[in-house]
Amino acid sequence: MSDSIIVIGGGPGGSTAATLLARQGFDVTLFEREVFPREHVGESLLPASIPILETLGVIDEIEAAGFTPKYGATMVWGRDPEPWSWHFAETNASYPHAYQVWRPTFDHMLLRNAERNGVSVHQGSRVVDVSLDETGAKSVTVESASGEPQAHAADWIVDASGQNGFLARRLDLRVNDEFFRNLAVYSYFRGADRLPEPDAGNIFIEAYEHGWSWAIPLPDDIMSVGVVVDAAWGGAQLGDAPTKDFYRRQLAMTQRTAEMLKPAEIIDAPRVIRDWSYTSQRLVGDGYILVGDAACFIDPLFSSGVHLALSSAVLASAYVTSALRDPEMREPAAEVYTQLYMQQYHQFREMAALFYASNRTSDSYFWEARRMTQSSDDVSPREAFIAAVAGQPPQGYERVVLERGEAPPDFVEGVAAVESERAERDARMAKLIDSAWPDRSPMLDAVPTLAPGVTLARKPVIGDGQFEWGAVISSPTRPQGAPISMLIAALATKIDGQRSVRDLVNDLLEGVEPRQRAQLLPGLLTALRVLYVDGMIAHWGTEFPPP
Repeated sequence: MSDSIIVIGGGPGGSTAATLLARQGFDVTLFEREVFPREHVGESLLPASIPILETLGVIDEIEAAGFTPKYGATMVWGRDPEPWSWHFAETNASYPHAYQVWRPTFDHMLLRNAERNGVSVHQGSRVVDVSLDETGAKSVTVESASGEPQAHAADWIVDASGQNGFLARRLDLRVNDEFFRNLAVYSYFRGADRLPEPDAGNIFIEAYEHGWSWAIPLPDDIMSVGVVVDAAWGGAQLGDAPTKDFYRRQLAMTQRTAEMLKPAEIIDAPRVIRDWSYTSQRLVGDGYILVGDAACFIDPLFSSGVHLALSSAVLASAYVTSALRDPEMREPAAEVYTQLYMQQYHQFREMAALFYASNRTSDSYFWEARRMTQSSDDVSPREAFIAAVAGQPPQGYERVVLERGEAPPDFVEGVAAVESERAERDARMAKLIDSAWPDRSPMLDAVPTLAPGVTLARKPVIGDGQFEWGAVISSPTRPQGAPISMLIAALATKIDGQRSVRDLVNDLLEGVEPRQRAQLLPGLLTALRVLYVDGMIAHWGTEFPPP
């Protein structure tokens, strides 16, 4: 009998986790409190999500649905009061566009896909209670329109209940983010003007006095339009006036968004989302795991919500698979799941904070408060974050803050320093490699030394649908580490600052026949180059040619 898993919530995170777990052969039951299709905000996707949608097997259906292709973003933000655009193709040749999706249709596609993959889906079924007793027994109580509440046992519970955060609230895990104390009011319009080509499919973001607005072009001539304001200020305003009046007043204060909406008609009552940025003290417990918005949520400035839900669902399904099949993996893989998810979350979070701090298009309480909260002291060097961001392609358009805004100087200088050092190291390696042919002697004669604080550890690494034991190399500036093959790990453990690459390779490949040595050598040299560019190798000794 296969292990049973209950998934709470049928949004992108829940349906993705359920699909992948069912493919692993588990008995998966998903409970969704609403009946799909249902309304949901968050229509703008990122290119980083496209590979996951391909893995799920839904990309053809998505392409056929007529969703608006999204090639980038257009903004009024930073130093320049004029709109400027950024395109995914500038940094992502493989996936140069994403989609602006109609969430009722998109989410329903993913849920139906879960059913096709063997998930038992129950819509209109609300989880109202949970049991996580000390013996390890787990169950949820489900209330539906068809009868009395019923208890359902499971070996594992995946909470993908979205911002409702079923388990996080029950277990008192949620921690609000004090910097992003915002609220949003949004609705939908028909007949709005779109941006001129080639940006007609872009999300349009406009900073204005009390916050910022979004305009997302959707199929059928519909546009999702929202305003984001300070939670305390907005709450007081909403207490004194109807939501629709507040919403229209805020939109009227924008310049270009208001112009785009002149020919349009509103087609739905405005809705309010309050206090939406938070994390959880713990993402994995005894027999449960939090996914997507049920775990954490960040301000939607970079359209990261669906991507974090999908990517965390991939990691969560791998974790649950590993935890159920290899008890030794349970605790260390839980740490890695948390680390990987929070690494993505914090990169979006820190970039959003910097983006707020860098805007100079408006002067008001909203913007001054965010500049003061995100002072230069608050963002100074933080080497781990800078090292993680520097040299990495953006998942969306978040890195544009470094070019368009007035980010704190020490942060900009820190990123520039890391990227400059990486570029210089890469140039040195290129010169070394160019001088190494045909016999590779200069590189083989070089003497590598590991950087201070570099460590190697046996840790779970993400594999094919599950976590596997592997080697991870870490440093003070990259504490989360990077997975490396066992062969490269064996080579790295031999680096002592005394022996040449030739000696290290001969030691490592002792007894290996010549033909196989010749096949392995290029990969070993490439790995050493990458370790050097990433700062794991400090230097190559006196044989290294100058840049």
